[in-house]
Amino acid sequence: MIRVLGIGDNVCDKYLHTGIAYPGGNALNVAVFGKFLGAEAAYLGTFGDDEIGRHVYSVVRELGIDISHCRMEEGENGCARVQLMDGDRVFLPGNHGGIAGEKPPVLSMLDQEYISRFDLIHTSIFSYMETELPKIRKAGKFLSMDFSDRYDEDYLRRCCPYIDCGEISCGDMDEREIRQVMGQIMKFGCKHMVIATRGSKGACVLLDGSFYEQSPCLVKAKDTMGAGDSFIASFLVNYLDGISMAVDFPEKSGERGIVTAEGYKDALIRVSLYRAAVFSSYQCQRDGSFGYGKPVMQGRTEGETAEG
Repeated sequence: MIRVLGIGDNVCDKYLHTGIAYPGGNALNVAVFGKFLGAEAAYLGTFGDDEIGRHVYSVVRELGIDISHCRMEEGENGCARVQLMDGDRVFLPGNHGGIAGEKPPVLSMLDQEYISRFDLIHTSIFSYMETELPKIRKAGKFLSMDFSDRYDEDYLRRCCPYIDCGEISCGDMDEREIRQVMGQIMKFGCKHMVIATRGSKGACVLLDGSFYEQSPCLVKAKDTMGAGDSFIASFLVNYLDGISMAVDFPEKSGERGIVTAEGYKDALIRVSLYRAAVFSSYQCQRDGSFGYGKPVMQGRTEGETAEG
């Protein structure tokens, strides 16, 4: 199984309707979901030293994710405020990443050597890592970046030359618009693929010029937090783990079944999409991105939690 590294954002999603805060954040989520999928997983980011930050740190360590290259800074950890409406999360203004927004990791040579050990490195538009992308590109084998729905053309032009895979959240965009943005991302320098998640409408992938669609595995959602991140993590882990097996059979091998690298690649993409849809549906059955909620005192500042 491959090795997965999330670089950048971690937060606690504070659910105002229940008074519970759950660990999350795009980069951290992909590392955690990679671990759930059986990959060797690690996270590199900045934690605040407040109660929220210590909670996220302890959960990540408990899950067995390597955090040996993380930073702990004095200040408030990233915290988002969330309401649930019919199982869907609605974000309210948060603290913009907390201390991680002010002091994202500046990657040292030791960090870059560490990054080079991983098969998949994932970051996001919420990670404040834009200036470090050249270092990650130089060190990393495969770099994925989630643009959510917050990107603009200038931002894509700035980041796409360094990435192998870009992800976008498309919501109610129609297929024509989705294809247009995917084409832009590839045109601006993304090297390999674009994944578009669409919530209950499924997902699309543009991979080396071929376009694929995947229906969702619809379930009655308990909470959709992290569903898109889990889809991305599952697809990339399954695809990257399998693609190294792609070979063309010698002519004398015959023509039964799959006998070409291109045929295997097509089948692998479809299976990886199927697995991602199923895995994502599982995540909608738990609270928060991956559980581990902690009670927080109503009326306190966003970075504070209840004792005990």
